[in-house]
Amino acid sequence: MAIEVADLGSFRDPGGRVFFHDDRVFRTVMPHVAEDFDFVENSGLIAKLEDDGRIVTSRQVEPAQFGQVASGARYVLEHPRLPFISYPYEWSFPALKIAALAHLDIHIQALEFGVTLSDASAYNIQFIGPEPVFIDRLSFQRYRDGEFWVGHRQFCEQFLNPLLLRSLFGISYNSWYRGAQEGIATDDIARLLPWWRKLSWKTLIHIVLPAVLQKRNIKEKVAKEINVYKKQKLPLASMQRMLIQLKNWMNDMQPADTGVSVWGDYAVTHSYSSEEAQRKRHFVTRFIESARPESVWDLGCNTGDYSIAALEAGARHVIGFDFDQKALELGFVRAQEGNYNFLPLYFDAANPAPDQGWSGVERKGFQARASADGLLALAFTHHLAISRNIPLPDLITWLIGLAPQGVIEFVPNSDPMIQRMLCLREDIFFDYTEKNFLACVESVAEIVESEVVSKSGRLLVRYVRR
Repeated sequence: MAIEVADLGSFRDPGGRVFFHDDRVFRTVMPHVAEDFDFVENSGLIAKLEDDGRIVTSRQVEPAQFGQVASGARYVLEHPRLPFISYPYEWSFPALKIAALAHLDIHIQALEFGVTLSDASAYNIQFIGPEPVFIDRLSFQRYRDGEFWVGHRQFCEQFLNPLLLRSLFGISYNSWYRGAQEGIATDDIARLLPWWRKLSWKTLIHIVLPAVLQKRNIKEKVAKEINVYKKQKLPLASMQRMLIQLKNWMNDMQPADTGVSVWGDYAVTHSYSSEEAQRKRHFVTRFIESARPESVWDLGCNTGDYSIAALEAGARHVIGFDFDQKALELGFVRAQEGNYNFLPLYFDAANPAPDQGWSGVERKGFQARASADGLLALAFTHHLAISRNIPLPDLITWLIGLAPQGVIEFVPNSDPMIQRMLCLREDIFFDYTEKNFLACVESVAEIVESEVVSKSGRLLVRYVRR
């Protein structure tokens, strides 16, 4: 018997909840939002966005078949299940930027149909490969003449401010964003801005004035002025112009720290010869062609060489994980330009995203969101075992637990990369040996194939979990 399970992270919108049934995704539409829902549906906007691939498709199904989980719902919609739910604090700069532009484009287009967005949550955008797609049907509602953009603050804190942090100061926003979840507070960005940047009209409108108005110690006189301001109306043309100006501003943003990163240049400076890199690629190709995994996770994906090899060998989609910003950005742009179903995400394997948010269920942790059919962990284990002192047996057990089959690379102590890592620290890693590595793998999996692919002795192992 199928079990309906509500998505505990969808509690914020009383207009409808997300739930799962037979591994399918559904959303309720409650009676008090049905009028707006019908208006939006009949406007033609949703059909247009679906045709353009800018919003997840949906179809109405009968609510009665789902019992209590859909009790009282006017409608129930079914949506396709996405390969992986990612969060904005995991996105690289170009990914967050393209998500912000997509959100603005959708809002601008919606206004042409007499529709607006009730919020501006970055969590309403997901990615299929490098392509953003809007997922929240209930964010659309009828536009009322003269209304302000109620999602302005949310848009700034979840899209604009993180991008400004990187584009103006060269500071990565991912860890800050993850800790705050609601984005980066406008008041924090305003405090960082030098005085001369505050004189810019766009900075004044979107950062400085909102930061002033959000202060808790607003005097009574100022509070009265705000109430008067709220009663005023914003002409439709002015709202459209504000969205377009904001879009043009964000479209020109680029990261300030575009210099050399730790691993961003790995593709051209690694210790492989071109022949050795080809052996590695062929090993990955053989694994994909033989195992036929649909979804692959590539830990330490760098700029995506082997993610793309997996896709070209038959994998349906690849989610890449890395901690290096430059590598992630290059990988994301590469996926866009090549139209690859590859999404590289920010990931610190020694500190992966946990379950967090309200009651610890609002945002799911790394492993709770999905599982992979196949795993690539190439040039990865030594970073955790040596740089982060993770015990090798625990590391291998964790890796093999992520997917039932995959490829793991062992880099020996003699390799130039490890010698570089050990140059300023004592080598205390006495159990970091090939023999121990193989024993760790064989304790939880069967080794199907192995091959030494470099002169330094780098070893690739293909496993099948027991």
